Amino acid sequence: MATNEIKNIFLSASTPLPDRDPKYIDSADIIAIRDAVIALTTVVLPHHRIVWGGHPSITPLIYYVMEKLDLNIQEHVKLYQSLWFEDKFLDDNNKFENIVFTKKQEDIPSSIKYMRERMFTENDYSAAVFIGGMNGIEDEYKMFREYNPDALLLPVASTGAATKIVYDSLLPENFKNQRLEKDYGYMSLFQALLMKKI
Repeated sequence: MATNEIKNIFLSASTPLPDRDPKYIDSADIIAIRDAVIALTTVVLPHHRIVWGGHPSITPLIYYVMEKLDLNIQEHVKLYQSLWFEDKFLDDNNKFENIVFTKKQEDIPSSIKYMRERMFTENDYSAAVFIGGMNGIEDEYKMFREYNPDALLLPVASTGAATKIVYDSLLPENFKNQRLEKDYGYMSLFQALLMKKI
């Protein structure tokens, strides 16, 4: 791996909401979701770039790690936000310099789809990491694979929720690894399965 080459890692993550489909919340490990996002951000940001579509449960965690690392690494984060949700934007968004706002479309599904198309066509990715989540994780997994067929795929199944569904039913066998199912030592997991392979 060339140490001076910043690579793009796509992050698809969220904490399932209790009022949504029980198939997501029933298997979700909320602490593992938080720990995995913090570990991924800690391992990746000093060297590479994380790209994600802002989610209220994830964006504050990424900023928390940036502050903790005390690195001036704004170029190592890229946040996409649909203007459909402009009235719900977190104050944390203002802490990021590298935000791409995408235009409202006629409804929420088409606005989100348009934002994701921008995310996947405007960046070349070396890998994607999936953590927790709901139906958006499944949608982003399918779209990511379509646009980035050669990228590394890491659904962290131990976080449960939609990511476990992706791991169990959509992930090709050659990407499966028992550490993704059972290893909660996320710092070493991402060092071994992500950083050493991109």
